[in-house]
Amino acid sequence: MAVILKYLSSSWYFLSLLAIFLFSLSLRFWNLGQFNEFVFDEAYYAKFANNYLTNTHFFNAHPPLSQYIIALGIWLGSFFPAPPEMVNNLTGSVRSTLSYRWINALSGSFIPLLVASLGLKLTLRRSYALLAALLVSLDGLFLVESRYALNNIYLVIFGLLGHLFFLIYLSKGSYPIRHLILSGIFFGAAACIKWNGLWFLLGIYLMIILGFLVSLWQYPLSSRKLKTWLKPSHLGLLQKNSSSLLPLGNLTVINPLYHLFILTIAAAITYSLLWIPHLILNPEYNFWQMQYEILSYHERIKSGPDVHPYCSTWYSWILMLRPIAYYYKLSKVDGSPEVIYDVHAMANPLLLWLSTLAIFSIFLWLIVSFLKTRDKQDFLTPLNWILVYFILNYLANLLPWIKVTRCLFFYHYIESYTFAILALAWIIEGWLRSRQFFYKGMGISTLLIILVAFIYWLPIYLGIPLSVPDFNLKMLLPSWV
Repeated sequence: MAVILKYLSSSWYFLSLLAIFLFSLSLRFWNLGQFNEFVFDEAYYAKFANNYLTNTHFFNAHPPLSQYIIALGIWLGSFFPAPPEMVNNLTGSVRSTLSYRWINALSGSFIPLLVASLGLKLTLRRSYALLAALLVSLDGLFLVESRYALNNIYLVIFGLLGHLFFLIYLSKGSYPIRHLILSGIFFGAAACIKWNGLWFLLGIYLMIILGFLVSLWQYPLSSRKLKTWLKPSHLGLLQKNSSSLLPLGNLTVINPLYHLFILTIAAAITYSLLWIPHLILNPEYNFWQMQYEILSYHERIKSGPDVHPYCSTWYSWILMLRPIAYYYKLSKVDGSPEVIYDVHAMANPLLLWLSTLAIFSIFLWLIVSFLKTRDKQDFLTPLNWILVYFILNYLANLLPWIKVTRCLFFYHYIESYTFAILALAWIIEGWLRSRQFFYKGMGISTLLIILVAFIYWLPIYLGIPLSVPDFNLKMLLPSWV
């Protein structure tokens, strides 16, 4: 296994990624139109998307970008016929369920490829990138969010694209500004899905600030020429070794103010421009009034089971104590035994629990390693930067929820969860590369139990009918029901 990982050729890498993509694509499109009714928040997003096509005024408590995309899917889907059992008028027009779901299914299929691209740029290791893509493809939350007209999948796509282009920017020796601007544009797009999309950008802010603090430690400001510090890039010279090819090491040689400014301006302009179509259709509020109305709406929402039965606390997400039933129907036909049609927005339990363990293990390892390092300036090696990247971005997407008082749901964890999966992939890949049989066995066994768990819980991701006893067996915790 270690030999396979070490000599994974580009052709085999791309063929493996293609297989993962086709696997993800088939699961997302399998029986996609089976429920000819709204599933969870499709009652908002599919209807709002259709409103753009019918010029119907409406108020939306979230920014509009995801509804634009779903509206595009509805418009394109209207050119294709659909069987009568997949047609309804729930959006306000006669539409097929496929018309407002297919574009999410297609978009979500690319997430494993996006994660692989991020992993490859982060580590320069195809084996790691491939493992990260495989783990994401074996998760239920990403699958369920992709199969319905919801918005969380686009939050992840644009947020990760922002990270990817920032890493591409850091990896270029000449630091071409276009990649930095593209990074900011994608962060602005993520914010125009939901405001918490900005927490992807917060993670990058923290990395830039940390890089600057490390550079001050290594190269005191008094020893620099001010004109050198004011340049957009290169506060110093990179060490001439192979590890310097890893992009995160370059955070110590860039001007933080310049990069924070470019990212912020690009994100703000993108976010503002994306509101224009919505404001033209709904002129009741101007741009700033609309932001205030959204904030006021969410501040008025309380929390607890009286508000919504699936409200959950941010700290419960790391163990998935309260996932969400997006759809539940008990059916009985012609005296046959009762069956349950259920769609649960829940992660692959084994993948989530192991990812949580991975992120906390890396955090503890970094603390212990820092305390044991004699020369603290040597602690942040290029490889340790990768581990810090996992931790800071995980926390940047999780801890801001502490101050949020409105009803929260498990799907709000999807951003942090992405970085936890990246951390787990790092550990598993290290095991598989080990020369010790024990660690290789650990890596293979971990992958197998994640795969088995995904297959076991697949019926409640896809809405496959289950007998009542089978359904109860899959609800391991009473709080899952």
